Amino acid sequence: MTRFLTPRELARRTAAALDAAVGAARDLGVTVTDATVVHDLFSVVVHLAPAPVVARVPTVLPPSETPDTLAHRQQAELDVARWLADQGTPVIPPSPRVPRRPVQRDGFSATFWQYVEEDPDREPDYVANAERVAELHAAMRGYPGPLTFLSAADPGFLTEGLAMLERLPGFVDATDLDRARREWRILEPLVRSRAAFTRAFPGIDIQPVHGDSPPANIFHGADRDLFSDFELVTLGPVEWDLAALGREHVAAYDRGAKRNGTRPLDDGVLGFVNAVGMLRAITTLALAPQLPDLVDYLTPSVDQWRATPFAGGMTG
Repeated sequence: MTRFLTPRELARRTAAALDAAVGAARDLGVTVTDATVVHDLFSVVVHLAPAPVVARVPTVLPPSETPDTLAHRQQAELDVARWLADQGTPVIPPSPRVPRRPVQRDGFSATFWQYVEEDPDREPDYVANAERVAELHAAMRGYPGPLTFLSAADPGFLTEGLAMLERLPGFVDATDLDRARREWRILEPLVRSRAAFTRAFPGIDIQPVHGDSPPANIFHGADRDLFSDFELVTLGPVEWDLAALGREHVAAYDRGAKRNGTRPLDDGVLGFVNAVGMLRAITTLALAPQLPDLVDYLTPSVDQWRATPFAGGMTG
């Protein structure tokens, strides 16, 4: 029988992440007297009041994630966000009050960001946001730092997650799991190899992209909107950032691309990234014992996936 963390255990994890964030910040010379958790899902996000500093502490992670691999990913996020801010791109930047690096404490790894006041009355407009993503992609093209091809897809966890789901009966039935494995055999080579992707999609350029659905990661600040949460920043086709969104979002992005003088989205690549994205959603169910709400949140994705073309229409 699968054991899920209890509400009490989840609360203890949140409290421990909060304590780690506060302790790490104080070690760096930040005055913290009234720390408040402002978000708690895959990460615990803490406003370290009265300082204008926010800590983000990942708490729900694949079993294979190590402190070193997590720190590497966090450092890439900090570097990209700082570079974009320096270019004038509207992003939430790293905090200037502490060194720009992840800090490990008490089994957690925290990054520190500038506090921005949120406009509580703004509702997200994901179609308008999708149009703005073309501006972000134009800004990111020049990023000079090292990034890995489609690291946001996390192919290691896709393989690991499928194996974990086999040991978690009731999450995904045997028929669905068999389809997922067969799809992954077709998609995995194109995720792991930039050369294989280029052979499958000649003429599709590769560039730095946000990695984690930027239309859903635009922060409505009191003064202006800001791109945020570059945790999965990666090299890839721009289609990766529009995966699993509707045709109206694709059309909106294409309007923005035309205005910025960049290419529209490619339907074939969208089929590929949508298929990989659906498999990522399914394998994320393997983390539900750490975050029980994932069952209700992701189960509809399984139903949606069943209605999609096998492997996004790719034949291997």
